[in-house]
Amino acid sequence: MPDKEYRILIINPGSTSTKIGVFDNEISIFEKTIRHESEKINSYANIIDQYEFRKNTILETLDNEGINISKLSAVCGRGGLLRPIEGGTYAVNDSMLNDLRSGFSGQHASNLGGIIAYEIASALNIPSFIVDPVVVDELDPIARISGFSLIERKSIFHALNQKAVARRVAKELGKKYNELNLIMTHMGGGITVGVHKKGKVVDVNNGLHGDGPFSPERAGTVPAGDLVALCFSGEHYREEIMKRLVGQGGLVGYLGTNDAVKVEQRIADGDQEAKLVYDAMAYQVAKEIGAASAVLSGKVDAIVLTGGLAYGKGFVKSITDRINWIADVIVHPGENELQALAEGALRVLRGEEEVKVYPRNFKTAKI
Repeated sequence: MPDKEYRILIINPGSTSTKIGVFDNEISIFEKTIRHESEKINSYANIIDQYEFRKNTILETLDNEGINISKLSAVCGRGGLLRPIEGGTYAVNDSMLNDLRSGFSGQHASNLGGIIAYEIASALNIPSFIVDPVVVDELDPIARISGFSLIERKSIFHALNQKAVARRVAKELGKKYNELNLIMTHMGGGITVGVHKKGKVVDVNNGLHGDGPFSPERAGTVPAGDLVALCFSGEHYREEIMKRLVGQGGLVGYLGTNDAVKVEQRIADGDQEAKLVYDAMAYQVAKEIGAASAVLSGKVDAIVLTGGLAYGKGFVKSITDRINWIADVIVHPGENELQALAEGALRVLRGEEEVKVYPRNFKTAKI
């Protein structure tokens, strides 16, 4: 007997665009990136004020494509900067909406995902969800200790892609996600290395402006004393230092570009500086993976490399040559966020997982 068919609308807002998709079960039947004019976006005082405009644009786009929203089973949005929560699929509720609207953990375009999903779904009397937002926090208590009593280590990482790819790898290996010990390495504009122990991310570097390997746009771990001296030298503003750490760090700071393809071409043309910096980035990724294996006492079922940088065969080889003695290395290039969101919603609709209730009370509820 064929599976019941669920049609799900997926919404993933970015700073100047909104990616949408319509899925029939796991199959994408429509995807589009809606570009927003900068003048229009900048006309709103706060990110949260954009939700009505973006919602209407999404509905107009679907109507123009002949997609009947009355056939939708659910709407799923990208999760925003919420309170720390464990991984999973969450029903959008009043508590979540309040935190998204107020920017409880910060203002970001992704905060609009749950709000727009709720607005569209409630009008159709169907459920709305978010899945594995960047604030997923499953750290072991020992992993929170930074060594500096005024600062606690935080869990901010590419939870959506890491969790989605981890589940796919588990399926490929004929196992369940919660049966495996995996080291998941997302390599994009930021790089995060997560220790997935039996379905929980018990340790991960802060991929926003914390620690870990440097990346195309982020500085990662830097010598603390030197950073403090730089900050108090009187030569730099706070905003300038933050930009040098996030956005203008990593490859951008050294080579003036965040485009790995361009860097690889420079290396092919004989640019030795580009080669040294690129090799150093791979070196730091491999070192972080080695540290992650220590968290698992070497009991690692697989190391997984994913994200856009995983398309670079030379970059992947530089990492793999250093760490393949730990465990088999599996490469899943790219990041399909729409697919990951659809799969998260499907697991709940099919009864494979119970939908979770926000905030961090970890209770579950039936739809």
